[in-house]
Amino acid sequence: MGYVVLALLLIAGAAFAVAAQRRSHRSRNRSDVSDLDAEVEASGWVLRLGASLSVPEARIWSGAGETATRALTAAAERHRTATTHLSEAHTAAEYAEATRMAKEGLAHVATARAALEGSPALADSAA
Repeated sequence: MGYVVLALLLIAGAAFAVAAQRRSHRSRNRSDVSDLDAEVEASGWVLRLGASLSVPEARIWSGAGETATRALTAAAERHRTATTHLSEAHTAAEYAEATRMAKEGLAHVATARAALEGSPALADSAA
């Protein structure tokens, strides 16, 4: 668990450094600031989705039913798509698309967690 947190902090630091470097190389007009804000927001949502997909109790997810499995698969696909959009984005609209994809992925994670609420594997791990 500690390694996951450390990895997420390193990724967040790298994203912040890239954003700061881009900002210093661009002119200081108003549109650049909004692009930078959009980039930071999108990075945060993509990181949040990635953290939601890394589960400390793999045993819980292994006993997931079909609904949870489909939702997790959809969430992982949204994460891959959002990461791709984020890496290729240069405008606020492109960053907004990455944000939208990450939020969709988080909705799928919530669906999977709801489906796991009554899972026998979840009850066994609580005991």
